[in-house]
Amino acid sequence: MISAGEFRKGSTFEMDGKVYVVVDFQHVKPGKGAAFVRTKIRNVITGQILETTFSPTDKYPVAVIERKEMQYSYNDGDLYYFMDMQTYEQLPLNREQVEEALNFIKEESMVFIYFYKGQPFSVEPPNFVELEVTFTEPGIQGDTAKAGNKPATLETGYSIMVPLFINQGDIIRVDTRDGTYIERINK
Repeated sequence: MISAGEFRKGSTFEMDGKVYVVVDFQHVKPGKGAAFVRTKIRNVITGQILETTFSPTDKYPVAVIERKEMQYSYNDGDLYYFMDMQTYEQLPLNREQVEEALNFIKEESMVFIYFYKGQPFSVEPPNFVELEVTFTEPGIQGDTAKAGNKPATLETGYSIMVPLFINQGDIIRVDTRDGTYIERINK
């Protein structure tokens, strides 16, 4: 059991038959009245974020989330297959479970898959990935007078804003947490 007074970012717990992770929290001690904990919690299955308050003495069962590194193998229609590199077992997941990660992963990419009570519920790509730019307008050589960005399409189909000097065929590093350009890798 975990009390609301012990909540920290990343704490997982069960409430009303659902599993939540603490995204943000704040302990509040008003001048009058009892102290409380103001939180933002995310349902790990649906991704829904709730803002709620708890009494610091409220207790909830701790939810144990298992994280396993697996390799994305291939997709077949709406099923995406991931391989456990220790046992070589294939794990099929549907599109809803992998949708956000698909922006940043390609075949043979290593990802983290999260399980609750043996059931997979989420796929997380590494924090940084290197992807090829498959389409963007040509870069302008020596144009440093004005800073700016232009849209580019990556090999996964994801669109991102990149600096003007990035060209089609360049490999770039992308931060998967917010989907932003970090740096050019080649040339």
